Amino acid sequence: MLKGISHLISPKLLSTLSEMGHGDEIVFADAHFPGHTFNKNTLRADGLLIPALLEAVLPLFELDAYVETPVFMMQVVKGDTEDPTVESSYINVISSHSPNTPLPKKVERFAFYEQAKKAYAIVMTGDTAKYGNIILKKGVTPLS
Repeated sequence: MLKGISHLISPKLLSTLSEMGHGDEIVFADAHFPGHTFNKNTLRADGLLIPALLEAVLPLFELDAYVETPVFMMQVVKGDTEDPTVESSYINVISSHSPNTPLPKKVERFAFYEQAKKAYAIVMTGDTAKYGNIILKKGVTPLS
């Protein structure tokens, strides 16, 4: 354990976040997402919910300020129902750490899969919220 680093962040996740460069993307995926199919760099965070993981990661992770939006979510498939509390819970956490972040861009399901294939890493969580997948694009960490 390290001081100031949430116990929800595994050593492998901490290493992955540190290895990522400006513009790299990380997917926080729900338990149903085919992460191992899409990306060899897939980490496990079973039992964790995505909002809690975002709360742990975002104090350490600068979102990209040089793009239209550094946050992406999967668009609901036509005919399916959306749970608006999923997105609002993510926005609440993101806003508390990066208040000027634009709302997540909604990406069509198969386009989201393609984006996930190109991501630096996928983190599989135990979250079962429908359409709970989110992608974060890393920015430049300020020198302070």
